[in-house]
Amino acid sequence: MRAAARALAGFVAHEDGLTATCNTVALVLAGNTPFYPLYLWAVLGRNAGPFVLLTLASLPFWLAVPLLARRSGYAARALLCTVATLNTAWCNHVLGFSSGVALFLIPCVMLATLGFHQSERRTMFALAALPFLAYAALRLAPMPPIATYPASVAASLATLNGFSVACLTFFLGIAFAAVRPSAPAARG
Repeated sequence: MRAAARALAGFVAHEDGLTATCNTVALVLAGNTPFYPLYLWAVLGRNAGPFVLLTLASLPFWLAVPLLARRSGYAARALLCTVATLNTAWCNHVLGFSSGVALFLIPCVMLATLGFHQSERRTMFALAALPFLAYAALRLAPMPPIATYPASVAASLATLNGFSVACLTFFLGIAFAAVRPSAPAARG
């Protein structure tokens, strides 16, 4: 078990703290991705179909982030933000807007704003704009979802996704706080 933990730590390690944190986030997302179809089956019950497996499409891209970081931490951080937004848009197309999947665009904005250095502000703003553009596209030019299920199930999906977004947002806050400089202790 310790050897596996050391291997994972080595996989996400990077001399740049923000890149190491983004690598960790990517690995957490990769680890959670296979469970999402199981959550969907639990919520959808007999309404679940093979379409739930389409939500696995992002898995290789999450794993590519730490691999790319070996060549370019900047490119890896940009890839993470881009994949997160595209995955959210894709899952929204699979499950529909009423599922609440679009709420995952909130942590996408967080990733873009927290995952870059001050010297990379242009990239930060561009990648932070991507979830807003995705949301506009999802609302203004909606595509019919691949999945079909009763409206009563949509509320359960929205609850599941809303709670998941809250957990992910909390995790991102904790993860990125660990690499931010601490304020000096107050003197009193």
